[in-house]
Amino acid sequence: MSLLGKLRREAGHGKRVPRGWRMAWYEPRRRVGVYFPAPMHWVMLGRREFVYRLRLAIRAPQRECADVFDIQRTYRELARLADEYARGYLTGWRECFRASMEAVEEEMARSDDLWEVGALFTDAKRPPLKN
Repeated sequence: MSLLGKLRREAGHGKRVPRGWRMAWYEPRRRVGVYFPAPMHWVMLGRREFVYRLRLAIRAPQRECADVFDIQRTYRELARLADEYARGYLTGWRECFRASMEAVEEEMARSDDLWEVGALFTDAKRPPLKN
């Protein structure tokens, strides 16, 4: 076991931490706090952060690849917005069409007015209503 392994202590919720040890970091997935002796906990936290950021930098995609990802993300966002707009436009068009068809059907249902309009052009009398 390495020297750092001997100096490292892990404690879950409710466990006692030895006197003089301080938490360097907390691992939420494991629900465990990692502890080191008092001055060393700052050094170990800095080391952990440095290694983490170094790995991020090494694994990062090349600039051209990152640009391609950015272009693709922008295109997907624009396509999503266009789809939402088209969906809303069609919904509004259908509502307008339904309203106009209802108005036409109401006008067609009132057949009494049809003879009155025809009477304006000719002197024809209105036929009697059938019961």
